[in-house]
Amino acid sequence: MAVTRWPAEAIWEAVAPTLPGFTVEVLPEIDSTNSELMRRARAGQLEPVLLVAERQTAGRGRMGRVWDSRAGMDAAPDADTGGPLPSLMFSLGLPLAPADGSGLSLAVGVSVAESLDAAVGLKWPNDLWLAGDRKLGGILVETASVVSPAPGAAALRYVVIGMGINITERLAQAGTGTTTPPAGLRELVPGIDAPTALAQLVPALVATVQAFE
Repeated sequence: MAVTRWPAEAIWEAVAPTLPGFTVEVLPEIDSTNSELMRRARAGQLEPVLLVAERQTAGRGRMGRVWDSRAGMDAAPDADTGGPLPSLMFSLGLPLAPADGSGLSLAVGVSVAESLDAAVGLKWPNDLWLAGDRKLGGILVETASVVSPAPGAAALRYVVIGMGINITERLAQAGTGTTTPPAGLRELVPGIDAPTALAQLVPALVATVQAFE
């Protein structure tokens, strides 16, 4: 089995100067990166963190839909056969106090689409699409209250921004609301892998979220 080399140090160096206390964690498997960061937030762990998973067993999408990192795979190589990981899965958690959080999901989507390729579009409210009708990935933003704000102050919340992006092509999977086979990022950027995509996305994503605040 091939070992995936993640650019954790490079991402930390790019983000830490503007986000004190920021860390990067990579796990071989977890139920859901969003679920894990929400559990940590409820337990009082509120530090900014990027949590990456090479496999999710209970990934979650909007409206309670299940997103399995291996479901619907075609014959494309994956980590089990020495090839690229079929998907990029991560969550960014950080404390945030925006005056109005209603547009955060859209801001995140725009940032991700612009970081990937000009051909990537958004389908409201949280999907990344290619060529108008093929899903490339999804975004799930969740929040946990941290403290009661002073009168007139914005509420401080711990925000978890989760993302799943197909790297290689996949077959359509049941329960996703579509029978159209999803797109893969390699159709747009030949040879790209999950670590490279992560390095492209995260610094710009953090900057976008901070600007939104």
